[in-house]
Amino acid sequence: MAEVTIRPMRLHDVEEVLLVEKETFSTPWTKDIFYKEISENDYAHYFVMLLDGKVIGYVGVWIVVDDAQITNIAILPAYRRKKLGEKLFRYTMQKLIVMGVSRLSLEVRESNIAAQKMYRKFGLVAGGIRKNYYVDNHEDAIVMWVNLK
Repeated sequence: MAEVTIRPMRLHDVEEVLLVEKETFSTPWTKDIFYKEISENDYAHYFVMLLDGKVIGYVGVWIVVDDAQITNIAILPAYRRKKLGEKLFRYTMQKLIVMGVSRLSLEVRESNIAAQKMYRKFGLVAGGIRKNYYVDNHEDAIVMWVNLK
């Protein structure tokens, strides 16, 4: 596999990010949401993972004071099970630490055991349940978090 790179998301990346989004989520975000996140939301930080110049994954995070919340993280299905999600998550955690973030949290589907397992590798622990969190099937979300400092 060629070298994978990660960099901040730019507006021209949105079309490719939408492909990742549609391949990953049953209720994908729209182009407008991504444009607003990148150009208008001062709390939002998004990064893309590239392979040979092609977006194969992305992650979004909101930072408020010293608390960060993952909004989305996704890898194209053809590139899963290659530790790329771990690479993207590790990169994000390192960036957050440099930015002075103290705590990171996220929601994960109760049925997404693979993602929960990956997050636990990075020290995240379950901190609660959001009942009926997902609009597509009303599945519960597990809230996971980790102290970064």
